[in-house]
Amino acid sequence: MNVTAKPLKGLKGEIKIPGDKSISHRAAMIGSISNGITVARNFLMGEDCLCTVKAMQSMGIDIEVDRSKVTIYGKGLKGLEAPKEDIYLGNSGTSMRLMAGILAGQNFSSVLTGDNSLSKRPMKRIVDPLKKMGANIRTRGSDFYAPIKIQGGKLKAISYRTPVASAQVKSCILLAGLYAEGTTQVVEPYISRDHTERMLSFFGAEVKRDGLTAAVSPGRDLRSKEFYVPSDISSAAFFIVLALITRDSEIFMRSVGMNPTRSKILDVLTRMGGSITVKRNNDEGLEPTCELKVKSSGLKATVIKREEIAQLIDEIPIICVAASRAEGVTAIKGVEELRVKETDRIHSIVDNLSRMGVDIKAAGNDLVINGSKKDLNACMLESYGDHRTAMSMAVASGVAKAECKIKDVDCVDTSFPGFFETLKGLG
Repeated sequence: MNVTAKPLKGLKGEIKIPGDKSISHRAAMIGSISNGITVARNFLMGEDCLCTVKAMQSMGIDIEVDRSKVTIYGKGLKGLEAPKEDIYLGNSGTSMRLMAGILAGQNFSSVLTGDNSLSKRPMKRIVDPLKKMGANIRTRGSDFYAPIKIQGGKLKAISYRTPVASAQVKSCILLAGLYAEGTTQVVEPYISRDHTERMLSFFGAEVKRDGLTAAVSPGRDLRSKEFYVPSDISSAAFFIVLALITRDSEIFMRSVGMNPTRSKILDVLTRMGGSITVKRNNDEGLEPTCELKVKSSGLKATVIKREEIAQLIDEIPIICVAASRAEGVTAIKGVEELRVKETDRIHSIVDNLSRMGVDIKAAGNDLVINGSKKDLNACMLESYGDHRTAMSMAVASGVAKAECKIKDVDCVDTSFPGFFETLKGLG
């Protein structure tokens, strides 16, 4: 499907942001290997998370889906059953990498597959540590691509230093650690998202965190929980930037996730001069949340350091849009991880914004954007089959000289079903 996006101004109102994608994935997996009935409200009904739900169902877990509520009848750490066929995970790298950790500790064999895009994403980063733990894994080609064939079995604990700061790699190893003999440790070069550590602790696992090190010890059964999934701050980021760069705008959002390892986007946009009011909620649930009020603002350039990237990895495309409207030159350091997402996001964002007349270039592993207040060129834009590229271009189109067309936007349903309806409702 293609869409036509028109210039915008004067955006007002309250926006409902769907549930957090990362937390929803983990809720389906960890709820399935817990004892009892887990209820997750505001679960993200995007294609990626529903792939995780279907995968757990294929291994004998009863999961009821009712609008945005998911009820999971967990069977404990060893309660999964051998799937009758290959487990298809669509375009979801989170599903594949995290699930590999769980399956490595089971007493059956399984095969994880995905679509053409997922089958081109690197899996060596999880295969290496899982093999060190004693897992029997086979992949395709020298670059360890899917399908991933796993013969589950007995695992041993390791202390592993990850070459990249990746929440998916860390989570895979920690989930495998639930089935390993001894305490499993993961040491990162920089702190990545900590949703897995938080949720495992919430469900009763023995988890310890100390600086760049996260550790899990086996021996405790996980206990079912009932909780609310916060709204996804990565999805909120598109509307935050839209309000900042669109004249005479003011928008409001409730129950947005305020996890310290995810809220770096607010720090970046605030230091760029963005008017963002944050009201923290007094909740003691799974994750902290907040209310956000965002107003139109004149933005200034900034420098984003390499050590910040792990906590901004999904927001870099929309930060580039913000930087295109900021006064001065913005430099974003060390973004090579963007080359191995759903698409090469460095290429997709540089190509699209260049078409719109933005002075943007990739310099090695860095992005450099020379901002301007001039309206952007109206043109045909490409999603490249990537949801975050598509949504970023929809936001950029709001400050174009005339309407833009964006090709192939069905991919947006991966993380934000109803995104274009929400955008249309604002103006």
